[in-house]
Amino acid sequence: MQEGKRGITLNITGYETWMEGADMRANVLTLAAGECVPWHYHTDITDAFVCLSGMLVVETRAPRAQHIMRPGERCAVPPKTAHYVHGQDMAPCQFLILQGVGVYDNVAVG
Repeated sequence: MQEGKRGITLNITGYETWMEGADMRANVLTLAAGECVPWHYHTDITDAFVCLSGMLVVETRAPRAQHIMRPGERCAVPPKTAHYVHGQDMAPCQFLILQGVGVYDNVAVG
């Protein structure tokens, strides 16, 4: 997958790339208690989330929404939509994230 600028660095318990191709990537991210993926957006790609364990929360701005997912549930965040990812009540969680199609970047949101 083509890489663009990265505005955030993840400091999380686990980040495993399961599959990567020319225009798509599949990762499993593990968040320990108190960890998160900070507010950011992607210029070109959609993030598709599938909760694997715990309760996953994906918050978005413009439109403002809060997706609270149990294992097996999913949601997608389109390009140019700021989002923040964490466990419910900042508890541990694990999720699959599918990213593509396009150049991958992440732009920090203040």
